[in-house]
Amino acid sequence: MPRYIVALTGASGAVYALRLLEELLKQDNSEIHLITSDAARIVMEQELGWDCQDSLPLSLQRYLPPGNISFYDNADIAAAPASGSFICDSMVVIPCTMASISAIAQGTSRTLLERAADVMLKERRPLFLVPRETPLNSIHLRNMLTLSEMGVSIIPAMPAFYHQPRTIEDMVSFVVGKVLDAMHIPHDLFQRYAGQIKK
Repeated sequence: MPRYIVALTGASGAVYALRLLEELLKQDNSEIHLITSDAARIVMEQELGWDCQDSLPLSLQRYLPPGNISFYDNADIAAAPASGSFICDSMVVIPCTMASISAIAQGTSRTLLERAADVMLKERRPLFLVPRETPLNSIHLRNMLTLSEMGVSIIPAMPAFYHQPRTIEDMVSFVVGKVLDAMHIPHDLFQRYAGQIKK
């Protein structure tokens, strides 16, 4: 049974996380462990129009696709994903704020999200971060380089245009598809570049 940790921070782009969850739940018997920060819920209200005032899981359960999802508050530092004995296939932070990238790079582990990411690093398990920020300053770049050198996959939310997207959903699907590629999960979210055809 594939087991994934998906974490949402307060960066713009909650729709990326929703699309990723939809795809991960298509995997046979997949098990999702979802961590959301308070700021992430504010972003979901603003960008998706969701009412996230209730406590977890009621805030999110009504909006997410059905499936095997466990919900965690970011303040719950004693939750299962905070332990190295909690085995999972990979963790994705999508979208990922620069504050979260900084905390993960420095190993502060003040929240469940930070601690779960720290566990992925110390146990040498796959960790994927999807930053959504522009422009980037030198601090951002240094923190991402630090994480990259530790084996973390940095997958910025940068949609491409060679597949001729027609809608926002097309661009979202491209970014999520690149995350799934990094996770080695098959998908058909976008048309792959086949090279220029010579006549």
